[in-house]
Amino acid sequence: PLPRLEDRSTANTRKLFAEYGLTPAPGYLGAPLWQADQRESVVAEARRFAHRLRDADCTELYVAAGGPYVTASGQTRRELAGHVGPDDGLSDAEMSTLAATLNEIGAATLDEGVRSCFHNHVGQVIETRAEFERLLVLVDPAVVFLGPDTGHLAWAGDDPVTFCRDFADRIKTIHLKDIDPAVAERGRAEGWDYPAFKDGGIFAELGEGCVDFPAILGALEAAGFAGWMVVETDVTQKQSALESATISRTYLRQLG
Repeated sequence: PLPRLEDRSTANTRKLFAEYGLTPAPGYLGAPLWQADQRESVVAEARRFAHRLRDADCTELYVAAGGPYVTASGQTRRELAGHVGPDDGLSDAEMSTLAATLNEIGAATLDEGVRSCFHNHVGQVIETRAEFERLLVLVDPAVVFLGPDTGHLAWAGDDPVTFCRDFADRIKTIHLKDIDPAVAERGRAEGWDYPAFKDGGIFAELGEGCVDFPAILGALEAAGFAGWMVVETDVTQKQSALESATISRTYLRQLG
């Protein structure tokens, strides 16, 4: 992905990528979107980032509601990762603020020719499908698109296949990620926090976990999806990142 930091000109970035036959993937912007006092600065940052992305021929930006959040129980969302309850989410007022900020971000980046695609993440305030749906009824689908993470949906206890089928027309980019279901089950039962899941091996290479990628790809293809599919294994249990990437690439090639 194209970095947000402006430590290199966009022209030089394009040149560097071209030397290796690469094209920049969508960027990522995470911020506490539910905090009204952050809206002006976050929208301005999103517009600047979108301008750089468009200069690099990128047309999508992942946007996530990141940052610490303390729930009504006094625990943070990272402490409740993978096993949040109905009382652990944003208040109605906070969700409305998040949606309003996201609408402004979406409009600002679209002015630059870049679609803002909302991104779910375990340990953040939009983790489960139920939380996703609370947000989606409040945002403008003309300016806010979707960029889900398959592994994080599964980790949250939801079905990424059903999600992708139900919202395929709004998905413009996607993170393809797999998880180990045994680790997910054990972590939920023992009440692990985010670092414990990560260190315990929650992330798996594509095809080695529980996510049904053939069904997901089929749902997206049926909807005419033509965007970026970004393969991620946040933390690998393999000997090297190269081994991890090779396994996932081989699996996708076998799917055709």
